[in-house]
Amino acid sequence: MIVSCGEALIDLVPRQDGAYLPRPGGSPANVAVGLGRLGAEAALLARLADDGFGGLLRAHLTRSHVDLGLAVPAEEPTTLAVVTLDAKGGAEYAFYVEGSADGAWRPDRLPAALPERARCLHVSGSFALAVPGMGDTLELLLQRERPMRAVTFDPNLRPRLARDPARLRERLERWIALADLIKVSSDDVAWLAPDEPVEALAARWRSRGPSIVVVTRGADGVHAAGPAGTVDLPAERVRVTDTVGAGDAFMSGLLAALDTTESLSRRRLATISADTLTVALTYAQRVAAITCTRVGADPPWRSELDPLITEQSATTCRSRR
Repeated sequence: MIVSCGEALIDLVPRQDGAYLPRPGGSPANVAVGLGRLGAEAALLARLADDGFGGLLRAHLTRSHVDLGLAVPAEEPTTLAVVTLDAKGGAEYAFYVEGSADGAWRPDRLPAALPERARCLHVSGSFALAVPGMGDTLELLLQRERPMRAVTFDPNLRPRLARDPARLRERLERWIALADLIKVSSDDVAWLAPDEPVEALAARWRSRGPSIVVVTRGADGVHAAGPAGTVDLPAERVRVTDTVGAGDAFMSGLLAALDTTESLSRRRLATISADTLTVALTYAQRVAAITCTRVGADPPWRSELDPLITEQSATTCRSRR
């Protein structure tokens, strides 16, 4: 089992007629959905409200084969994100967190333990790095669980949510040292270290403890630093509808691919080969590319890409020999 932890919310995505379409979202929820659709055993540790939008989230997660046994009932309403799209389909978000389910995380509501079969805990920094109560709670969870399972981390920064950017950076630095694998976007790198090349940042973060640091660069492809060296892959070209959930789809594809090759443990990540990492990154890029052709965070099912990725993976491995 892969446990994804953090926010679950509703994205209000603009339609052409000016109205908004409610779509289930939230980075950790999106990752869990992507994993479930790709055939991995996925669970979500989140606060789910008992309102109409909460019901929409539960139905969406259940249809996508996500285990909700770790979900915590929330008395507060569902968190909302209003999406604005630019001419190229790029997304920006305005979040409504105060008084919502994700604004009321507390350590005493965490489960006493994760299931024994949970081999990996994934956390997204998006809300947790910016919202103090949520961040404090999830940091305790990370510290508690790290000795027992692999930890993966996507900073997915939301600076607009942070009342104190300095505290966000301090928490980020602590979480880097707790992770075995980090996926970060070039947009996050530009905010964190605008004058530092992504390759330098990946190497610097890797020196802090993670075995693998992956930087997604949109149309410029992906760069990864791992124990066997670096991997650089070009982007897959698709007609973009919007980029909502694309980074989360990439993360779910990467985790699912690593899980399939039994690489999703601290020991295996620390010794992963360049070939195995390349195949996993190729799979993740395909998952993200398909998501970009759809409205909102709507990652593909395994049946939609397995024949394609099998051929790509075989070609990649042959070329590296």
